[in-house]
Amino acid sequence: MSDSSGIGLFGALFDRGAVDVSDQAWLQAMLDTEAALARAVERAGLAPAGSGAAVTAVARSGFFDNGALGAAAAATGNPVPALVRALTKVLPESAAGAAAAVHRGATSQDIIDTAVMLLARQGIDAILADLRAAAGRCAGWAAQHAATIMSGRTLLQQAVPVTFGLVAAGWLTAIDEARRDLHRVRTSGLAVQFGGAAGTLASLGDAGPGVAGLLADELGLAEPVLPWHTNRHRIIDLAAALTGACAVLGKIARDVTLLAQTEVAEAHEDTGGGRGGSSAMPHKQNPVASIVILGCARQAPGLLATLAAAGEQEHQRAAGAWHAEWQPLTTLLRLTGSAAAWTTDLLTGLQIDPQKMRANAASTHGLPQSEHLAALLSPHLGPLQAHDLLAKASARAAAESINLADALLTDPDAAAQLSEAGLTRGDIEAALRPESYLGATAEFIRRALAAHQTCDATVSPELVLPG
Repeated sequence: MSDSSGIGLFGALFDRGAVDVSDQAWLQAMLDTEAALARAVERAGLAPAGSGAAVTAVARSGFFDNGALGAAAAATGNPVPALVRALTKVLPESAAGAAAAVHRGATSQDIIDTAVMLLARQGIDAILADLRAAAGRCAGWAAQHAATIMSGRTLLQQAVPVTFGLVAAGWLTAIDEARRDLHRVRTSGLAVQFGGAAGTLASLGDAGPGVAGLLADELGLAEPVLPWHTNRHRIIDLAAALTGACAVLGKIARDVTLLAQTEVAEAHEDTGGGRGGSSAMPHKQNPVASIVILGCARQAPGLLATLAAAGEQEHQRAAGAWHAEWQPLTTLLRLTGSAAAWTTDLLTGLQIDPQKMRANAASTHGLPQSEHLAALLSPHLGPLQAHDLLAKASARAAAESINLADALLTDPDAAAQLSEAGLTRGDIEAALRPESYLGATAEFIRRALAAHQTCDATVSPELVLPG
């Protein structure tokens, strides 16, 4: 039996997936940055040979006390100064000269900002893997259910018919757009931070820009034009891409909660293992995955707002605004990762009921196809008169629970106008069939599937899906 004591009371809900922004991950990202800097400094000829390897060998989170570093941060405003001292102390006596390579030319912000970029890279990779799996599921449904009739719904009321394949294609396209945005940030927006005390790298003299380039190379991050200490566009861009992904996943989850309502019952989540139960009502089957996705997604806009507000920073280092970024960005990465993992779970186990979809569409006696009839009548009666005729007939059909065709044909005035327009009962009944009024549905599904193939080929194709 695995030990679950470390996941926390809400960890299984909001820490799901492979995104790791734990304190241990933060510490290792900072250590990875310090180790890469030592190697870069050595490569630049500013530290003895072997310095980079010596620092790298001890730059392992297990060698350090997170609690002690955190306590020391209270004296300096961040944990880096204490980390530098601790890292230097653990160097073996045989590598004493390597101390010259530790933190050479850097300031605390360089280490923390670069660590953020490393955490973001790992996080985006994990999120993209889950989004790719979710998109694949949606693509399968778009093809399989291209002709599965269901009610389109606008303002929560039945509108003209759609197909579940089109709904799935909409989910698919939104996920793929979020994937492209995250991939763009992943490949071009994550850059090393290295500017020293005030963004000039003065302590390294003429070697500064060269060391910055070597550091970027060591870490596999982009080299920026210049240090971005108080230019926080990269952070806001990252946060916006994460928030956009949350919005996309939240929309899917919201659709599922609505489709799973007892009175609708067109879809339901996997209820295996007793999932979805209520503490009070034994009959309940709650859409757990959708609920948790929405719980993650609802937090994202506020976190983005905090990070955007922190983007206005003074001079060469912010007093407070930079510090305000750490926790919101950590949380946003964690929640987006959790939402993506839950969405893969949701879509893998989601059950679709085409018969219920058809029955619900038929329950309104043809009223959602009134627009189709109005379009057929408009050339003969004019748009406004056709609209008014159908509005009156629709109201009667709803009030008397009769079919729209009967409401029209049993009204003498309406029947006369239909006859003048050359429309027979057969024409009317044909127009009221949902299949007759799907517009460009098939073409839109085809386009979504084609775009998805392109996305799969270009967005992180090297990622290996879990499981």
